[in-house]
Amino acid sequence: MPLSQFAPATNRLLGALPPRDREQLLANCEETELIFPEVLYRPGELISHVYFPTGSYISLMTPINGGSGLEVKLIGNEGMLGSTLILGVNVAPFHAMVLGTGPALRMTAPSFLREFEQLPSLQLDLKRYLYVSMSQLAQTVACTRFHVVEARLASWLLMTQDRAHSDHFHVTHELMAHMLGVRRVGITKAANSLLKQKLISYRRGDVTILDRIGLEDASCGCYRADKETYDGLLG
Repeated sequence: MPLSQFAPATNRLLGALPPRDREQLLANCEETELIFPEVLYRPGELISHVYFPTGSYISLMTPINGGSGLEVKLIGNEGMLGSTLILGVNVAPFHAMVLGTGPALRMTAPSFLREFEQLPSLQLDLKRYLYVSMSQLAQTVACTRFHVVEARLASWLLMTQDRAHSDHFHVTHELMAHMLGVRRVGITKAANSLLKQKLISYRRGDVTILDRIGLEDASCGCYRADKETYDGLLG
């Protein structure tokens, strides 16, 4: 059902809008619960809705040889799914799968485009978000090519922790290997190293971040670069 004008905006993009514009946008949103491993978009499908995660997070994967492929971006309450609509592109470029169960705000594509045309503040907000997303995609390409698995895993765990809003979340070795595009044995070796350093604990898919500062030191630096890019334009 549509949200009232008093509904809280816990998505950071929506929270950055002026109050009147935010209320207008929220009036066209509905609350929904995103469930792991629900697929929201497949590449080439028409975009029927846009999503603003509030307590959930979504993995974007680029298809490789007909499969779901390699993860290129995580979207949590700092962003949105469906931003390519503002470029006049109404088909999904990526495979979008819910990675973290939780709430989100959802709008139909026509409603979103109507509000986008009417709200200059939303236009500015989302144009900056697209720029940040492009920069982060480029960072991901470089990270995948040049950085070792352990450092990449540390960065990915930090990004996931931010979007889970918790030191504790559930993810298997198999899923982490799929997200990072490496063999499972590589993830197991990297995770065991982080365990020995007492940076994380891991048991049957349950991950707990024990030492966030140490994990940042173990990361490849892409995590920090992503945050600085986002905070510099949208923070």
